[in-house]
Amino acid sequence: MKIVIDDKIPYIQEAASLIADEVVYIKGSDIQNDDIRDADALIIRTRTRCDESLLKNSKVKFIATATIGYDHLDTDYLEKAGIQWSNCPGCNAKSVGQYVQASLLLLEKEKGYQLNQLKIGLVGAGHVGTAVQAALSPLGVTVLLNDPPKMQSMAGHKENTTTYCSLQDIMEQCDIISFHTPLIRNGQWPTYHLADKKFFANLKQRPVIINTSRGEVVDNTALLEAINEGQIREAIIDTWENEPDINLELLKKTYIGTPHIAGYSADGKANASRMAIEAVCNFFKIKVNISINPPSLTSPFKAGYTPTPKELALSLYNPYRDSELLKQHPEHFEELRGNYPLRREQYDD
Repeated sequence: MKIVIDDKIPYIQEAASLIADEVVYIKGSDIQNDDIRDADALIIRTRTRCDESLLKNSKVKFIATATIGYDHLDTDYLEKAGIQWSNCPGCNAKSVGQYVQASLLLLEKEKGYQLNQLKIGLVGAGHVGTAVQAALSPLGVTVLLNDPPKMQSMAGHKENTTTYCSLQDIMEQCDIISFHTPLIRNGQWPTYHLADKKFFANLKQRPVIINTSRGEVVDNTALLEAINEGQIREAIIDTWENEPDINLELLKKTYIGTPHIAGYSADGKANASRMAIEAVCNFFKIKVNISINPPSLTSPFKAGYTPTPKELALSLYNPYRDSELLKQHPEHFEELRGNYPLRREQYDD
């Protein structure tokens, strides 16, 4: 069996060698039809568009994307071609929770926000939204959830104790609004440009806007106008329209602007790599024990010193570094994303 793998997917080499006779690693954006004609499976990320132009006349039977999102997969074509696929729902949810929590701690530390007096609206309450809610719980913020599909699916379930609100409620009440939806262009609940010019014009609290979902969920042109017109206080943006060729004026005006790395903790990456390998094994009925663990990380605090929970959180991850690097070198967006340093969700000692 031959597998072609995006060469930026970490911690996967040893496991891949156990299940395939041949493994070829290629930069995700460079994978072409000639590269995969005789491949049985692909393991990719968002930078590889899987459609007819890539897959026509190939042997590929299965695609695993080591990501939560799958809008880079032409699922209609894959179905017609008989190519099955899988994604990795929830793989990096805790990592995104860490990113949002750290961003709020910076707002408190550098901007004087009193978190226990704020309302934060989470738009999207799936794997990631739920993990973000858990990460924010120790901070004392009041959380409002908006998720129309989930609210409809849970209607009438007596065991459901979660309360959902409308997007309008969030627009009127919240001091911070954070997006955690998939990118959906059509249907009953589209999320493409969910935050558009009309959305920003109807905000009541001049909130902080956070986007770690998909770039197109927030209209970047409208967001820049909202900053310039004072409709929002701050912008914390990790996912952008037109990546890697992002709006440089918007980047300059963000409080925190990062290169699509909110979910890039080593723990989240290891989860995604394991889930992708397991999906390939399940499809091809390969029986092998897979164990993928991230590198260890030692606490920087001196022996005998007990850091506060907030000190501990920001020592594990401070998004300011990622933001400064991107603002200094926006032309290196892909390099900063593809060669990301070790980041853990906890210390090993």
